[in-house]
Amino acid sequence: MAHVGALPRIHRYITAHNEEGKAIFSDKFDEESKMKPNDDGIAFALSYTTKGLPVSMDNDEDLDVYGRYLKDTPGLVVSGGTVLRHVDIPPETECTMHRTVSLDYGCVLEGEVELLLDSGEKRIMKRGDVAIQRGTMHQWINHSKTEWTRMLFVLQESTPLKVAGQTFGEELAGMAGVRSSD
Repeated sequence: MAHVGALPRIHRYITAHNEEGKAIFSDKFDEESKMKPNDDGIAFALSYTTKGLPVSMDNDEDLDVYGRYLKDTPGLVVSGGTVLRHVDIPPETECTMHRTVSLDYGCVLEGEVELLLDSGEKRIMKRGDVAIQRGTMHQWINHSKTEWTRMLFVLQESTPLKVAGQTFGEELAGMAGVRSSD
C-alpha cells in the first residue's frame, strides 16, 4: 500500500534566536518531518521531543535533545519530557489495543478514525476533533476503504494510573515498530 503522496508532506518550522536575540528559523534540522512506515503500514514522524520540565532552551539545549532522539528514536513516551508525533493510518487499518503511561492529546488532521476503548465504547473522530487520552486502553481504526487518516499527538509522561486499587502500566501488545518507553 503506497504511502508516498497519499497525504501532504509535513513541514515543521522550528524557531531560534540569532546572536542579536532576534527570532529566526532554525536550520539545524530539515524542515520536512519524515514519515517512517512500520510493518503494519502505520507511519510515524517524530516531529519534536523535549526532556525535563520546565524545558531549557538556553544554548539550544532542547534542539540537542531532539537531535539525539532523532538518532535513537524513543518509545511512545519520553520519561520526563514531551513528544510531538504525526501518525498516518492507512485505509482499512487498525493499530493494536494499547495503553501508555501518559496524558495524550490526539487531533485528527486529515480523514477520520474510530477511537475504540477496551470497554467497547467508541467515537468516530473527524478532521479537527481531539481526544484527551488519560492512560486508557484504546485502539485507532481507519475504516475507510480509500482514505488515509493523519493524526497529530502530543504526549506527556504521567504517573502510573491507579483505579480501584489496581495500578496500570504501559501495555503495547507488540505494536509494530514501537519499543517500550524509557
